[in-house]
Amino acid sequence: MQLEIRNYYEVLLLEMLSDEGLLDELPSDYLADLCCITLNQLPTRYIRHLVDTYFFEDYNELQQMKDEIQKALEKSRAFLKSNNKR
Repeated sequence: MQLEIRNYYEVLLLEMLSDEGLLDELPSDYLADLCCITLNQLPTRYIRHLVDTYFFEDYNELQQMKDEIQKALEKSRAFLKSNNKR
């Protein structure tokens, strides 16, 4: 049995990376590491249907989630950069 659930933070992170053009720009291995490190810093928020989330989400809550993702993404980039020099 396969359930249709996903972590909403993952969806938002991938949207953010796509908007910045990084999905096409970064190597896939680096991108995978960046996503994993970033998502591990964030809480989980599981959803079933993305369309329902868009309908019911509060703008302030969404903005807070995006801010959290941006901060975690910056920390992840710094972490990968510092560990890449070793």
